[in-house]
Amino acid sequence: MSDTSAVKDALRRQQIETPSWAYGNSGTRFKVFAQPGVPRTPQEKIGDAAQVHRYTGIAPSVAVHIPWDRVDDYAQLAAYAKEKGVRIGAVNSNVFQDDDYKLGSVTNPDPKVRRKALDHLLHCVDIMDATGSRDLKLWFSDGTNYPGQDDIRARQDRMEEALAAVYERLGEHQRFLLEYKLFEPAFYTTDLPDWGTSYAHCLKLGPRAQVVVDTGHHAPGTNIEFIVAFLLREGKLGGFDFNSRFYADDDLMVGAADPFQLFRIMYEVVRGGGYDPEAGVAFMLDQCHNIEPKIQGQIRSVMNVQEATAKALLVDAAALGAAQAAGDVLEANAVFMDAYNTDVRPLLAELREEMGLHPDPIAAYKASGYFERVAEERKDGQAAGWGA
Repeated sequence: MSDTSAVKDALRRQQIETPSWAYGNSGTRFKVFAQPGVPRTPQEKIGDAAQVHRYTGIAPSVAVHIPWDRVDDYAQLAAYAKEKGVRIGAVNSNVFQDDDYKLGSVTNPDPKVRRKALDHLLHCVDIMDATGSRDLKLWFSDGTNYPGQDDIRARQDRMEEALAAVYERLGEHQRFLLEYKLFEPAFYTTDLPDWGTSYAHCLKLGPRAQVVVDTGHHAPGTNIEFIVAFLLREGKLGGFDFNSRFYADDDLMVGAADPFQLFRIMYEVVRGGGYDPEAGVAFMLDQCHNIEPKIQGQIRSVMNVQEATAKALLVDAAALGAAQAAGDVLEANAVFMDAYNTDVRPLLAELREEMGLHPDPIAAYKASGYFERVAEERKDGQAAGWGA
């Protein structure tokens, strides 16, 4: 797509979901660094998320995490989000923090623990009903640390049983997105370690079970864009958890470690039709800002995805196809690299002005005084963080 106006039209339709937990205090397993102005309640997290949408124009939804975002009235929370100009997006389950889950949740050898975990997942679907959310995000820390610790095959049977129960509970317009992770906190086996395992479970269940790709959950050197292309081709790519990594699941700002990888991924999304609204692919951030300001980190991440998407849309498909058909390796790569090397920042600044936004979202946010105001308002009380 080389027509600039067509690229702008496509970018206007872009939507990137931010996560409520990105606005709270977070860190590594060694230290959580507290910051001023951190929200204390789910409502304040939504207020911060609304700021990201206000200055980028393409972040209209916020994912919630249960029980971190537990409230008495979820319909009221959805109404509050609407008042702030955003909506509740994916509902993320949590079956990894309770002591009961030391040996797993839905794959735990104890049927009582498995029942507790399943009840939580079904409760999350109730929350989806109340908020109007389409997506339930499922990630399991389940696995083992030692050979012989548990029966690998039996754990897959238990996983299948739980996923089938959740699938049966989903409404007609709901779906679940099944995440995977190579390792951590389980180190010997992880019950959902890779995209193939998630894909196999989803394939067995049906169209409302989709795979979500977390860009930080793979072995070093994994060709993530191949996974994206394959899942799109099979109609099984439900969404992304965008972040960036140098070593493992670093959860850094998307595009920070390897912006070229992000471009390659977004090219396959565009190429495979995943960018079209009817494809239903959810573009979500999943990051924790350890040392950088929370809202600014989310704004920058949204901008990074936006820039990678703009470059992907600029790939000259006709020229690339001709070079590929001719077997011209260097020309095909040159066409690809020409798009990546394009400075799309002027185009995006122009687009934002056309959308009635400031051309520089970070500068506009800093000038708003929002941070200074909430830092003063939120001096007292318990700041939100991991587990809250």
